[in-house]
Amino acid sequence: MQVIAGAITPSEGTISYSAQEKELEADQAYRRLSIAAPYLEVIEEMTLIEFLHFHLTFKPLRLPVEQVVTLVGLDGATGKQIRYFSSGMKQRVKLAQAIFSNTDTLLLDEPCTNLDEQGITMFHRLVEEYCQHRLVIVSSNDPQEYGFCREVVEMKDFKS
Repeated sequence: MQVIAGAITPSEGTISYSAQEKELEADQAYRRLSIAAPYLEVIEEMTLIEFLHFHLTFKPLRLPVEQVVTLVGLDGATGKQIRYFSSGMKQRVKLAQAIFSNTDTLLLDEPCTNLDEQGITMFHRLVEEYCQHRLVIVSSNDPQEYGFCREVVEMKDFKS
């Protein structure tokens, strides 16, 4: 997932990006994709509102920040520094940042990590309501994280 997102260089081969049959430079591709993964860091010294407004300087969101906060169930934590969030709350922030970024492609690496039942239900609702007409790629071994996908690629089928 990190290779597709352009975060790390592939150990073999190359990766290229295109949109509407035109090749894109990696820095152009960055603006067209968003990623959520448990290993990605958030700026813990910021409050939730500060963090999402900071994110807006890089990528627009599909909805106003306040509405995003409500949809991910973090209304009560808007003025709290992210460092004081539970791991599940931090995962909700990462999902909010990725799902609501105005991008064509959404990369989700183990998206339900650290989420409780309510968080998993929220994830499914957000994907159903806000990820239509986008390419969504999920990396997971857990069917509850990718059960909504129309196509599944099993990596074991490509190992020799």
